[in-house]
Amino acid sequence: MQRHPIIRLLSAAVAATTLAACSSGPAPAAGAFTVWDPYPQFDASSAWAKVVGKCGADAGVEIARQAFDTTDLTNKVLLAAQQNTAPNVLVVDNPVVSTLAEGGVLKSIADTGLDAAQVAPNLLAAADVKGQVYGVPIGANTLALYYNKAVLTGAGVDPASVRDWASLDAALAKVHAKGKKGITFSAIGTEEGSFQFLPWFWGSGANLTDLASADAVSALAQWKSWLDRGYAPNSVIGNTQTTSWQEFATGEYAFAENGTWQLQNAKKAGFDYGVLPIPARTGGAAPAPTGGEFVTVPAQSSPDAEKTAGRIASCLTSPANVLDSDTALTYVSAVPSVQEKQVAAQPDLKVWVDAVKVAKGRTGDNLGTRYPRISEPLWGAVQAALTGAKTPDAALAAAQATAAAAK
Repeated sequence: MQRHPIIRLLSAAVAATTLAACSSGPAPAAGAFTVWDPYPQFDASSAWAKVVGKCGADAGVEIARQAFDTTDLTNKVLLAAQQNTAPNVLVVDNPVVSTLAEGGVLKSIADTGLDAAQVAPNLLAAADVKGQVYGVPIGANTLALYYNKAVLTGAGVDPASVRDWASLDAALAKVHAKGKKGITFSAIGTEEGSFQFLPWFWGSGANLTDLASADAVSALAQWKSWLDRGYAPNSVIGNTQTTSWQEFATGEYAFAENGTWQLQNAKKAGFDYGVLPIPARTGGAAPAPTGGEFVTVPAQSSPDAEKTAGRIASCLTSPANVLDSDTALTYVSAVPSVQEKQVAAQPDLKVWVDAVKVAKGRTGDNLGTRYPRISEPLWGAVQAALTGAKTPDAALAAAQATAAAAK
């Protein structure tokens, strides 16, 4: 059997994930079906682990679940696939799906019977590789603008007035004039920086296949103007999404770009907050990148094992089970009917559901494994422009040249 060039894909896969810690979980029992996921924070008593066990029982097999941090999981899967020891079911970060699919690690849902009929198409697109789909999202998160109600009220800003870049600039100017801080975000030179820049990039009308377009330049110039005018702190250059949130949590900032995963922290912040969609340049909600994992089925030696794995994966992503899973994982569901249930239970999720509806997968638009080779020059351009090393247009021209040479 021909071996796939899996190892050469390792660096691209790692570049598209967020770095964290190490693995946990027991060694799999002999004969058990293995499920690997990136949720070491959830033990056997968690809602997520109980859903995994139930889905195994429904398929008539014992489940051995192993949990790893996101980057560690990606590395282990690539190496396990090379050694023909991949898990039966794999829950993996969405940008990595195309890398694993192109490396021959994953089976398409057409082969395994994994049901994607009720999944929102914009979310499913992250697993579409050359017309074949290789997994189903367990749920999604994305980015929006948190705002401090007291800071905006003190500056005479109505949050509902923030509908495009011009009105956001006007709000920031009023906040700045009152001696408060404007907006914080993460522009660090990693995937987190690209992730946070993409709503502005896409919201300008730019496309990742042309990093040097006039639209792209307008987005980077927008961010640079905020630093130049004192609307955003210079610390954004090194901010992660966590340290950016910590700045917002001081209560001094009007806005913070961050994700669904900060909702519980927002409720503990000690001040009234709200959430707005990130505005596109000329109005409406900008497409933000999707975060979250896909349930996939790696290639196995036995067709029967693949079909059983497909049944387990379908169970994990079925509307009947996914509400509990998404609640545990703090995700917006990928299934519109379940999204409605989430909003009914938690009305403050509506803005996040709306954001997810217009979100985009980073590897979409048929970028696949090209995405990491575009993302790294992009975050480098953001760094160069915000530090003043290059103008936005020069920085993005250099990024486009680098990305084009890496094809």
